[in-house]
Amino acid sequence: MSVLRDELLEKINNKTAKVGVVGLGYVGLPLAVEKANAGYQTTGFDVQEKKVEMVNRGENYIGDVVDEELKNLVKEGTLKATTDFSFIKDVDTVCICVPTPLDLYKQPDLSYVVKSTTDVAKYLHRGMLVVLESTTYPGTTEEVLKPILEKESGLKCGEDFFLAFSPERVDPGNKQFNTKNTPKVVGGCTEECTEVAAALYENVLEGSIHKVSSPAVAEMEKILENTFRNINIGLANEMAILCNRMGIDVWEVIDAAKTKPYGFMAFYPGPGIGGHCIPLDPYYLEWKAKEYDYHTRLIETSGEINDSMPDFVLENIMKVLNKDKKALNGSKVLVMGLAYKNDIDDYRESPAFKVIELLEKNGAEVIVNDPHCELAKYNGKTYRSVDWKEVIDDSDIVVITTAHAAYPYEEIVARAKAVYDTRNATKNVVNNREKIYKL
Repeated sequence: MSVLRDELLEKINNKTAKVGVVGLGYVGLPLAVEKANAGYQTTGFDVQEKKVEMVNRGENYIGDVVDEELKNLVKEGTLKATTDFSFIKDVDTVCICVPTPLDLYKQPDLSYVVKSTTDVAKYLHRGMLVVLESTTYPGTTEEVLKPILEKESGLKCGEDFFLAFSPERVDPGNKQFNTKNTPKVVGGCTEECTEVAAALYENVLEGSIHKVSSPAVAEMEKILENTFRNINIGLANEMAILCNRMGIDVWEVIDAAKTKPYGFMAFYPGPGIGGHCIPLDPYYLEWKAKEYDYHTRLIETSGEINDSMPDFVLENIMKVLNKDKKALNGSKVLVMGLAYKNDIDDYRESPAFKVIELLEKNGAEVIVNDPHCELAKYNGKTYRSVDWKEVIDDSDIVVITTAHAAYPYEEIVARAKAVYDTRNATKNVVNNREKIYKL
């Protein structure tokens, strides 16, 4: 194996290795761009023909990718995309970056990972490196991917090919940390697997590379990251509920607490938890823990709190309308913000839709606006963003579910009959504060 390791390391270090990325979404496309930027001949794969066509035209669809950068890489021939999995036979390394959702019963759905791995295995060759980046439960790489790759190819992991797990750490919209400069954790099935995977990332990224002893450690590490955030957001949400009952401004409380220079990290409440990772990842751990006859009580409780926030939001909207002697049934509600966090176009698992669903179930006429999401689909229904300036005067209440920087909050509050702010977006509004109701 050392000979294969040395051959692959040489290709990686002298930038002659051909690299592949499976899945061209929020994780895969930025990674493919960075690999191409580093000088590697890069091929991206996706089952969606539209994405592949856009990449090959140099058209960007991911907020964290620079348009001109993508266009130039495609023009230079360094980056291309395909829907044909046979490209695997021509690459030296491949990263799998496909979705890992939960099923209806909140159990891990690895169908995308299994399908991609099976397709990779058909073209797997000696000396090749396979890295899984999709977030999953501890044990997936060795218990699911490894057997598939070995069975389908007839090759043996650690002897004929290299296999590792390196969790994605993409934070859409983050102006400070991106794919290129965020530290990377790498855990391979063998020491040599770890070594070659780490070498690839060292040649592509600017962030430090942290090697761990196994894929399971790297998988658990990623779960811990997002469970940590999930639990602390759950605490912030519970504090918000209690502060609301006590007539205390929870946002002021958090601002005061974060003045402590040690021992406290600020987390903020909201209408729920959104995005692909934070709402989902704790359930992966919860599911896996049951195999060991252990119930993750703290994780489960925080999940219950976070899942209940849309109901809390609905209750408070009703109270605000009631002050004006209006019923929710028949009221016109302008929801501002569909993305799961501010200043991005990603609305996956956005709590805004859960709020909208509850509003509609209770008879409200819902109108939506989001400068970053012109069109969004949820539960088979399509939501189109309207010009808020044209509908705000006729709306009975404005509900802010995402704190986009593009919103002129002073003007919004001035024109609105009432504003229910779930994100403290109106904190700097000077005038008409009597119209503002907070989470």
